[in-house]
Amino acid sequence: MPKPIRLFVRYVDAVNRVVGLMAMYMIFAMVGVLFYSAITKAFFIPPLWALEMAQFMMVAYFLLGGGYSIQMRAHVRMDLLYDTWKPRTRAMVDAVTVCFMIFYLALLLYGGLSSTSYALEYGERSYSAWRPYMAPIKIVMCVGIFLTLLQAIATFFRNIAEARGEPLA
Repeated sequence: MPKPIRLFVRYVDAVNRVVGLMAMYMIFAMVGVLFYSAITKAFFIPPLWALEMAQFMMVAYFLLGGGYSIQMRAHVRMDLLYDTWKPRTRAMVDAVTVCFMIFYLALLLYGGLSSTSYALEYGERSYSAWRPYMAPIKIVMCVGIFLTLLQAIATFFRNIAEARGEPLA
């Protein structure tokens, strides 16, 4: 594979590894928010913001970890025939199927950018009693989708290289 593609794959892997590992620890913050909500609900007046903040944190956790999960091959796969194929056959099939994921992520990013633009332009707020601005979480969503898209493209290049018999390290 050409050097620019190798560099692209290496940098995308590095960025998604860092972002994914940081996102992995967001679960502790989310548990802390939910624990605080449970304690205050049991003994005091429950805060208006806690459950919605936990939802926002879950969205960030899920989407920022998407690229890392693709990189680690932690996604769900139907292994009915896949395990019996040779590695090069798997790589060719994976190269085709990842194209569908790239298309889906591109459409998702387009919709996310449109929604984020609307949220920024009109100051969109949640309909809850807390009424937080929606733009920050929508920006995080777009970043997560973008990083997942980059990782899917890197995976495509990795699959092509493996199908050609020159795997990328």
